[in-house]
Amino acid sequence: MQSKASKSLLARREAGVLLHISSLPSPEGIGTFGEEAFKTADWIAKAGFSLWQILPTGPTGFGNSPYAPHSSFAGNELFIDLADLCQKGYLEHSDCDKYTPKASEKVNFSQVKADKILLLKKAANSFIQKAGLTEAGYQEFVAQEGHWLDSYALFRVLSERFGDNRWYSHWPKEYANRDKDALSAFIDSHQTEIERWKVLQYFFALQWQEFRSYVNKLGIKLIGDVPIFVAGDSADTWANPHLFKRNTQGQFDPVSGVPPDLFSSTGQLWGNPVYDWDELERTHYHWWVLRLQRLFALTDLLRIDHFRGLIATWEIPASDSTAEFGSWIDAGGKELFEELSQHFDMGCLIAEDLGLMDDEVIELRDTYTLPGMKIFQFGFTFDEDGNADYTHEFLPPNWSENFVVYTGTHDNDTTAGWFESLNKSEREVVLNYLDCSEEEVTKAMIRMMLFSVARMAIIPVQDLLNKDTKARFNYPSSCNEENWSWRVQARELTNELAKRMKDLLTISARL
Repeated sequence: MQSKASKSLLARREAGVLLHISSLPSPEGIGTFGEEAFKTADWIAKAGFSLWQILPTGPTGFGNSPYAPHSSFAGNELFIDLADLCQKGYLEHSDCDKYTPKASEKVNFSQVKADKILLLKKAANSFIQKAGLTEAGYQEFVAQEGHWLDSYALFRVLSERFGDNRWYSHWPKEYANRDKDALSAFIDSHQTEIERWKVLQYFFALQWQEFRSYVNKLGIKLIGDVPIFVAGDSADTWANPHLFKRNTQGQFDPVSGVPPDLFSSTGQLWGNPVYDWDELERTHYHWWVLRLQRLFALTDLLRIDHFRGLIATWEIPASDSTAEFGSWIDAGGKELFEELSQHFDMGCLIAEDLGLMDDEVIELRDTYTLPGMKIFQFGFTFDEDGNADYTHEFLPPNWSENFVVYTGTHDNDTTAGWFESLNKSEREVVLNYLDCSEEEVTKAMIRMMLFSVARMAIIPVQDLLNKDTKARFNYPSSCNEENWSWRVQARELTNELAKRMKDLLTISARL
């Protein structure tokens, strides 16, 4: 059970940054738990921030989205620092010297996945050969996490065996349907490969524990993220197909998304399986409880993604190519939260209450006093004549204390890019509202946000650096290779920027 003492975490004015692990500086082509991660933590603390928000840390699959991982429990093996494995003797230093990814400013996922996984597996083999399997720490880890680790490791080996294709459409039926005899024979003949994936999760756990401990000692709390849905091609669905709605052919149908709105005339077709809430209730939401236990072991606070989907889910026929013709179907969020409140301190949760809200969603959020979210960029809306609505709930004068406020999130353009996308009259409204020049829009929005009444303010690092659209992290509903790939450069996190932010946090009473 999560400690009740943590209820005070959201009680005072604080500020933080939004920066995912993959975006950290490192010589490995992707952010890791290496030296640069600790230096970044030092910089965040030096700037006066006490919150560090990251995205989901699971192993990403097709499209590289952190919100569609191969597992809701496992860690992304690509975040493991190779230099640490060299120091521990699981790799030769020459191995790391030969691994020199070409991309530095953005993650080249295909290259990193192909090359780094080979080195990680070599390190895991070394661990196994050196009798690491008898190490007390490893045995304890495997025993404690076995409820997800066993199926995840087996899933990854099977996935490799069948070309990384979707298990529910491309695997032989005996493996897709988890035939006991077939799986038993496969496990017997692939023990080393399965063990390797478990070892890699152990490496991840050890490095994460050291990283989190260091961050916490600096006075920084980590904010994790809980995707409301899981990926169809994941160990979650393969090991627990009964928890998700399927048609008579056993296919995941319907699937998830959101209906058409101002941002998309056809809605967003996410395609994730949707929960069978009756089955979840029958099992007392055990899978969800285990999921949050795992995530709270990694972070201090958790943001519940697509919170409104806990009251009703926009369910779309799996055969549809857009999200236009779905239906709102009641979900079991109220009962789920009643169960979760018996296990966790609900004061450590944040509700992503964006999108189509209704009274039931607001009631669920407020019943547990969960902070909601406000996105500054969303506050600027215009009618056909270009007039702005200054009473909009996403503008600072209309915020209240129990909210986490952002200039934008991982799904938005950077603030500089967003401003550039506005037409001339809309820009004039923004400049008048912020009382600044075009060059100072991002800085002015950050300042106004920090001086607001909202207790928590989170700034994407791209906005701290006043980056343009080229630094955008994600284009929703897109599998663009550029998605999720942006990285900060160590040289950009300067002492001058840290001092300026610390001064601003001081006078805005967030230090």
